[in-house]
Amino acid sequence: MRAPGFWWRAPDRPGVLPRVLSPLGWLYAAGTARRLRQPGYAPQVPVICVGNLTAGGAGKTPTVIALIERLGARGHKVHVVSRGYGGSLNGPIRVEETRHTAAEVGDEPLLLSAFAPVWVARDRAAGVRAAEAAGAEVILMDDGFQNPAVRPSLSLVVVDAAKGFGNGRCIPAGPLREPVATGLARADLLLSIGDPAAQSRFDATLGTIPLPRLRGQLQPLQMGMDWTGQRVLAFAGIADPSRFFASLRAEGAEVIRGEALADHEMLSETLLRRLEAEAAAAGAQLVTTEKDAARLPAHWRPKVLTLVVRLKLDDWTPLDAHLDRLGL
Repeated sequence: MRAPGFWWRAPDRPGVLPRVLSPLGWLYAAGTARRLRQPGYAPQVPVICVGNLTAGGAGKTPTVIALIERLGARGHKVHVVSRGYGGSLNGPIRVEETRHTAAEVGDEPLLLSAFAPVWVARDRAAGVRAAEAAGAEVILMDDGFQNPAVRPSLSLVVVDAAKGFGNGRCIPAGPLREPVATGLARADLLLSIGDPAAQSRFDATLGTIPLPRLRGQLQPLQMGMDWTGQRVLAFAGIADPSRFFASLRAEGAEVIRGEALADHEMLSETLLRRLEAEAAAAGAQLVTTEKDAARLPAHWRPKVLTLVVRLKLDDWTPLDAHLDRLGL
């Protein structure tokens, strides 16, 4: 399902529907607060939670990849624990890239399994225990900031700088899982992801916050691919497909059309054949995101190009200080 457009309106111009739905939002926030009062598992190794305050994507997966690389460079054995959104397996089970499918474990865990051992578990505490038993020295918990099952050693909240915290209201009146002030009071770091213009706009709306800031930007990896002049038919089932299409254009590709799918939407044979036929008629190449590519059936992967992006932080110092404190 797509997020309602009114979620992302300016807080001072919310419209009628968010006002009507606000009492339900207060109930949602109260439920989150009540759930977070439950005691959680105290892990035996450091656990870094990468979460957000809004429903939908904010850049958590690229952040987890960047942390895997950062911690790996510091000499630590990193494991990832994920709920496995969109997958059918309850776990805890270690994801095997060559054996599992996105339908079983979710697209994000399948993608992340190329970088580090990944455990899918509906019960996050059971997933953390499995990672500890397998020799993890540090665990990255993908999402779970509003889940009390595990007590994290460090909580990093990720936000899309272009969208910010939307209209500032809780689900269903807005995109928030909990009020901004409440969530940031529990966090250790705030990472905003976006280009300099988006960062400036976000800074102007954010005001003073009680925790260190990180700023980063998603940058395409060249990987020997020159997109200049390449005619492409792009498709994406991520939180904001338009940003992916804009990235392709910024790389010089000629995007004849962009097919915006629902976040995590399964890629059916019928859909892919339709896109393939349209691309062939236009003399274009099919291209998608790295996360969507994880959901492609195996026989389609050679036919579809992937634009790979990685998170680049302006300054790692605030995060490194926390890692030092944890002995990492």
